[in-house]
Amino acid sequence: QVQLLQSGGGLVQAGGSLRLSCSASDRTTRRFAVGWFRQAPGKEREFVATINWNGDSTYYVDSVKGRFTLSRDFSKHTVFLQMNDLKPEDTAVYYCAADVANYGLGYSDPVDYDDWGRGTQVTVSS
Repeated sequence: QVQLLQSGGGLVQAGGSLRLSCSASDRTTRRFAVGWFRQAPGKEREFVATINWNGDSTYYVDSVKGRFTLSRDFSKHTVFLQMNDLKPEDTAVYYCAADVANYGLGYSDPVDYDDWGRGTQVTVSS
């Protein structure tokens, strides 16, 4: 089991940027796929993006492609989600999740993930 600690988020105007972080609390040396999801009020949790175990492969849903970028810093045991050109429809609670048995890209179904961060609020004003 991996404990994921999230940070970042906040309130930003449309067109602005934010960076979310997702860190393994126990400084684990294991490497695994990480997925990012978001959930807006009254909506289901939505898959956003994923990065593989070594950070050289990523996947983004069409709605964020070209605006969001994933990266990994192994020295800090952290995955970053850089979000640029934010839009009001990006407003949601963002979650990172670990699929510890998966070295490739993560899946889009939340049930495939073993461990979750507690979420961080992102609010984009128009």
